[in-house]
Amino acid sequence: MLDELHVRNYALVSDAYLQFSSGCTVLTGETGAGKTALVGAIKALIGERGDVGAIRDGASELLVEGRLFDDVQEHIVTRRLSKEGRSRCTLDDGMATVGALSERIGIYFDLHGQHEHQSLLSPSVQLRYLDRFAGKVALDALTTYQACWDKYQEANAALAKLKQATAVSETELEQARFTIKEINAVGPIEGEYEDLQRQLPILRSGENLSLASQTALEALRGDGGVLESLHIAGSALAKEGGIDGRLDEMKLQLESLAITADDLAATLRAYRDSVEFDPQLLDESLSRLGELEGLRKRFGPRMEDVFSTLNSATDRLEMTENAGELVKSCEADVLACESELREAAAKLENIRHDMAEELASELNAAFDDLAMGGATVTFLETSLTFESWTRLTSVIYELQYKPGKSGVFRPLAKIASGGELSRVMLALKTIQKEPDKQVTLVFDEVDAGIGGTTATAVAKYIRRLADRQQVIVITHLAQIAAVADRHYVVEKQLEEGLAVTTICEVEGEDRTKEIARMLSGSLDKVALDHAKQLLDGGGTS
Repeated sequence: MLDELHVRNYALVSDAYLQFSSGCTVLTGETGAGKTALVGAIKALIGERGDVGAIRDGASELLVEGRLFDDVQEHIVTRRLSKEGRSRCTLDDGMATVGALSERIGIYFDLHGQHEHQSLLSPSVQLRYLDRFAGKVALDALTTYQACWDKYQEANAALAKLKQATAVSETELEQARFTIKEINAVGPIEGEYEDLQRQLPILRSGENLSLASQTALEALRGDGGVLESLHIAGSALAKEGGIDGRLDEMKLQLESLAITADDLAATLRAYRDSVEFDPQLLDESLSRLGELEGLRKRFGPRMEDVFSTLNSATDRLEMTENAGELVKSCEADVLACESELREAAAKLENIRHDMAEELASELNAAFDDLAMGGATVTFLETSLTFESWTRLTSVIYELQYKPGKSGVFRPLAKIASGGELSRVMLALKTIQKEPDKQVTLVFDEVDAGIGGTTATAVAKYIRRLADRQQVIVITHLAQIAAVADRHYVVEKQLEEGLAVTTICEVEGEDRTKEIARMLSGSLDKVALDHAKQLLDGGGTS
């Protein structure tokens, strides 16, 4: 629900602040006063594309701020748009994108102007209203249908991909065979190349490494070596043990050094015995590394690429050899998915067929209330070929309209006027079984081309909607203005030679005067009395 709106430098609006009723809020004023600019401001607030042309002359940027409530949670939204086209948004004091506003705030608004009424001419939009009218049972069936549709499309795509992959030329197959033969002739093993690179320096220097380790070993264990010296030093200290604790501590350190030196000597002996200079092994390792290098240069640059190339070539051959069985398996999956899709479509269309009749019946009843002169609608159902099914439907539902008792049904797009379209849209909104109380309905030009008895009927429907959810209406009809819970008047004035739009809330006598102006353009006693009657009767007298 929109609670507050602050607009600055938008079109002719210099600075305006509005508070909205949870029921119906109307904005009235002379044509060209700037009423529709407020709809543009709301659109900016909810993430629609900004237009730098909407920035007020002489200003560097426009600003729209709003306070909204989602159930019990409060949201603060700010949108700025500069002359340079730079858009800045904040949501609950944090930076946000225009897309984020659309996704998180736009879902709480349902705007209806002339463009939105025209969208009702689209069968896909008519189908969406049919499903919303049907409620959960249709939406659940649609969800199931769409899941089956997606599954069928995936199965079809997998089959097409498989057929494409198996439809290779003999040249490609021969290349795969040659690749496998070349790599397998060398027979690389994963990790072998890296092991050889580590071992070759050792093989090349085997004699020197063996000599170095032998020399170190003799220095530790040979006559006069480290171990013998440590033993002599320890024995000398042991003779004087127990006299000075400091000397005892040093004796323990000598014993620890002797143990470490002895362990190191054992390790050196094992290393010396493992290292040898083997010219034949060196030659074999160098030759093997050369073979692997050859594979790496041809199929690399890394050894991982060599194995990847081998696996790809092997898979291609196996897939080609088993193509028949694989294609049959995929085709069976497609047929199974098609069967599930057809079953889901049948359930969905049965629900839609029944609800289409009910929706048409309720619309026709609403048309009587809206003084539409005996107009009626029905749904024309056109089954699509399976190949033409869409993710939304297997049957086209199109509203057929007959403006009076005589005549024939024709598509709504070919018959209905703008005023009739707005009332059809209003009727659709009113008869929805489960309206979303969190969504704000905004109507601009819902009263186009109507007056008199029809205006009174439309006012009743606006009031009925406002009893269920928040409604904001821009209108030139006194009957609609009179049913509002809150009433703002939009006026255009000249300030220092510039046109400026002002927005003021009217109550009491001021509201009566505005209703009178809307009725007759004057404030004589007859107009004022009529305005009072409308207000006393809630706009529906």
